Amino acid sequence: MTDTLTHLQRLEAESIHIMREAVAESERPVMLYSIGKDSSVMLHLARKAFFPALPPFPLLHVDTTWKFKQMYEFRDKTAAELGIDLLVHQNPECVELGINPFTHGSATHTDMWKTQGLKQALDMHRFDLAFGGARRDEEKSRAKERVFSLRSAQHRWDPKQQRPELWRTYNVRRNPGETMRVFPLSNWTELDVWQYIHLEEIPIVPLYFGAPRPVVERDGALIMVDDDRLPLFDGEEPQLRSVRFRTLGCYPLSGAVESTADTLTAVIQEMLLTTTSERQGRVIDHDSAGSMEKKKQEGYF
Repeated sequence: MTDTLTHLQRLEAESIHIMREAVAESERPVMLYSIGKDSSVMLHLARKAFFPALPPFPLLHVDTTWKFKQMYEFRDKTAAELGIDLLVHQNPECVELGINPFTHGSATHTDMWKTQGLKQALDMHRFDLAFGGARRDEEKSRAKERVFSLRSAQHRWDPKQQRPELWRTYNVRRNPGETMRVFPLSNWTELDVWQYIHLEEIPIVPLYFGAPRPVVERDGALIMVDDDRLPLFDGEEPQLRSVRFRTLGCYPLSGAVESTADTLTAVIQEMLLTTTSERQGRVIDHDSAGSMEKKKQEGYF
């Protein structure tokens, strides 16, 4: 039967199987929701996996307070329209100290808001399994991850202690305190995601489409001036340029790409011709050598 399925149908079936398997083996699952295109695809797959019921887990947004305004609007609109239980967690220590990427640096900002915030939220709600939208084609350390990825009771990941996954047989056993990260989109590529969004007509944040936006060029990246919290350096003047984003995160740390692709068809055509990495514009990926793997070992996704 699987011989008759298309490439995207096989990926969809695999992801749905992974979600059902994970939920069956978990007591308190949760789905991380970053508001990006991968999160939108995951949410769509989860709704299919458990239809006609709602997904049997909440969404969790670990909020840094530095996302694009359009991301927050999209998050709240999506949760309200779908009737999904959305949990938003902000690291209270970051709120109190005013942690930001300018005064404290991108590495500290990411660790405090995202990594420590995620650990707090998982512990607070006693979640034992968390779905994440990471794909193996995004970044070399993410290529090392298994679909079911074990974390210690301290939320640490050891890439040398991963379990084999033969014939799509997953080992979900956990000792008390240990948790599992599950990546249903592991075998998808960026192009697969875009084609699936087009095929299934999945709503996404408008920032993924090309449009005139105010940006400054800083350290080789085009940073969008999304609000007045972005300090302008001497000589910097925001310019209106046609840009879009291939990946979304905190706006001061997310570089845009120049593009006029304002439809899904145009975006997919652009993806077919691109030779650069999706995460090239992510400032946090360039903090130091091996930074993504180091962050993942410490609990980052």
